[in-house]
Amino acid sequence: MGNQDTRVRGLAARAGGWSARHRWAAVGIWVLFVVLAMGIGSAAGTVEVKESDQLKGETHTAARIIEDAGIEEPASETVLVQSKDGSVKATDPEFRDAVAAVVAAVDATGKVTDVSSPYDTQTISKDGRSALVQFDMRGESDTAGERVEPVLKAVEGVQKDHASLRIEEIGGASMMKTFDDAFGDDFQQAEYSAVPVALGILLIAFGALVAALVPVALAITAIMATMGLMSIVSHFQPMDDTASSVMLLVGLAVGVDYCLFYLRREREERAAGRDPETALRIAAATSGRAVIVSGVTVCVAMAGMLFTGLATFEAMGLASLMVVAVAMVGSVTVLPALLSLLGERVEKGRIPFLRRSRKNGNGESRFWSAVLKGVLARPLVSVLVAAGALLAIAAPAVGMKTQNLTLDQEFGDSLPIVQTYNRVNEAFPGGSEPAEMVVKADDINAADVRSALAQFKEQAVSSGASRGPVEIKMHDAQNIAYVYVPLVGGSDLDKAGASLTKLRDEVRPATLGKVDGVQAPITGQVAGSQDFNDQLAGAVAPVFAFVVVFAFALMLLSFRSLTVAITSIVLNLLSVGAAYGILVAVFQHGWGASLVGAEGVGAIITWLPLFLFVILFGLSMDYHVFVVSRIREARLRGRTTNDAIKHGVVTTAGVVTSAAVIMVAVFAIFGTLSMQSMKQMGVGLAAAVLIDATIIRGVLLPAVMALLGERNWYLPSWLRWLPDLTHDESPEAVAPAARDDEGERVGV
Repeated sequence: MGNQDTRVRGLAARAGGWSARHRWAAVGIWVLFVVLAMGIGSAAGTVEVKESDQLKGETHTAARIIEDAGIEEPASETVLVQSKDGSVKATDPEFRDAVAAVVAAVDATGKVTDVSSPYDTQTISKDGRSALVQFDMRGESDTAGERVEPVLKAVEGVQKDHASLRIEEIGGASMMKTFDDAFGDDFQQAEYSAVPVALGILLIAFGALVAALVPVALAITAIMATMGLMSIVSHFQPMDDTASSVMLLVGLAVGVDYCLFYLRREREERAAGRDPETALRIAAATSGRAVIVSGVTVCVAMAGMLFTGLATFEAMGLASLMVVAVAMVGSVTVLPALLSLLGERVEKGRIPFLRRSRKNGNGESRFWSAVLKGVLARPLVSVLVAAGALLAIAAPAVGMKTQNLTLDQEFGDSLPIVQTYNRVNEAFPGGSEPAEMVVKADDINAADVRSALAQFKEQAVSSGASRGPVEIKMHDAQNIAYVYVPLVGGSDLDKAGASLTKLRDEVRPATLGKVDGVQAPITGQVAGSQDFNDQLAGAVAPVFAFVVVFAFALMLLSFRSLTVAITSIVLNLLSVGAAYGILVAVFQHGWGASLVGAEGVGAIITWLPLFLFVILFGLSMDYHVFVVSRIREARLRGRTTNDAIKHGVVTTAGVVTSAAVIMVAVFAIFGTLSMQSMKQMGVGLAAAVLIDATIIRGVLLPAVMALLGERNWYLPSWLRWLPDLTHDESPEAVAPAARDDEGERVGV
């Protein structure tokens, strides 16, 4: 690259300069890195998160006991036999014939074991119009959904012969198959459609195929490399499918954003008449630095998930952190090399009917110039109106209710199996999702243990925690017993949670708690939800504190301004609060729920608030760092604060808008999925990014900075010892001196 006598300062500028001078080496190293990461990762394989490591508390203890004992729990299935109009009772011959037919039909498939009649297990409802035939699937429970179809067909055959009765199957295997059939490709299709959507928006933004392909290609290669790294790292921190999906989302978002910031600045400098080498150096010293500051801040935010103590969150945090780091490194190394190689060819593949958005003579957005004129003319009014609006949007979040969604909340009642789930819960409260106590003793058949089990069974019903029947299943060889307790409250997790608490705090201590050497943790869906909530509640404060403190420190070091650091945190918290408010309004209160297909959910999935906080706090810093860096750059070049604010916002408006539109579009895809948890995630992320890129960055940030004036750059004397990380944006780095045909000297 020309002007090699110019002293290069700053990591981003040095990396960009080296890559541009050694462009084939930079591209080759990147390709080699991606190939090696994928190859080694494929050879190493991926270690999945074990069920026993998913949660802490009693759920974890129970899973560990089962795992250590080597007991493989089969997938349990249930067939509901129910009178449609109530005229036929379980004691009637017709009903008995139907039950016998079900038992014979499922047993004849050869796919099941331990078939039990409701007349033997007393699983007959109190009104006598419903009964449950229970059995287990043969083979591993994880793959039972692949083998359950013959059993389902057998049950359907019995249904055809008994028109007055309702005969329906439900259980782990049948639900697995139903959801795989209905939604198996749902999530995958959303992931696949994210890339074409991003590419389409980039085509509109750049108007050229090559320029649009570069960010997408780098984002995809970053994701591919991270997939390989995840497999390697999984041997130390197990991973799961959720972590992979989140990694893809975050990787696509930040990968495209970082390249977009860099590429737009390089094109902008060339459009201003600078030669390609100089334009690239300016982009490296400015946008490259913003990418590093933003990337490190996002990594810190993602690292907050490692403090939850929840294996799934830890996996998501580590996977997200890795893909951001890889995308950041790619953006400041291989991207300059590619731009140096392509030169003017980056404009190849112009789309004739796509015209780039019109700008004024300085490359500034006319729309945002008009908005900024009003904002800067009345900054106090703008702050009050914008902040007031966001606080009003955030207000519903005060009453946020979180819980693990039940089957009917997650999928609605559109699927027949969900209707079966509701009917079973109505006839047998808690029967479809009983609490499961795992009892381990030195001798499970000892008299005192047997007596305590009998007492527990009796008191579980007499205490009002269960209406029965309480079932005990012995594993003599392992000295373990399973106790299944249908909880009063059924699918109502609040009421069922109260029943669980009664079992844990009253019934168990009064019975099994009096026997020395006995472990009796209680697990199950309700217990898992409660343990998850307890663990998450304990993690919220440490995670919030870690993310906020370290983000504050990074902003302080990056801009050497106490004011910028404080306003960054406050504005990001306001953005997250508004996203919470929208989630609660739509999914909990049902305001506008029909627009996104979220009627009747009534709660926010437990993991989402903390997940959203970490993701949004990280992603919001992308825009904030980029905009504030441009404002500071303009201020260093001698502009007044107000003029610098206007210049910084309007010149970055195009790239911020393009980046935000991509994120909103990708996240909105997930808002269209059938699963309410994915819908909530998509809507929450899309709404937050939209608010962040418009109200926060376009109105609130410039208005606040205009009110503060020169105080924006305030650094108290007692903090002057902090290291200076702002040298990339020194006036010399961005103030070009006119040169002859040899080029333009830019001190980077």
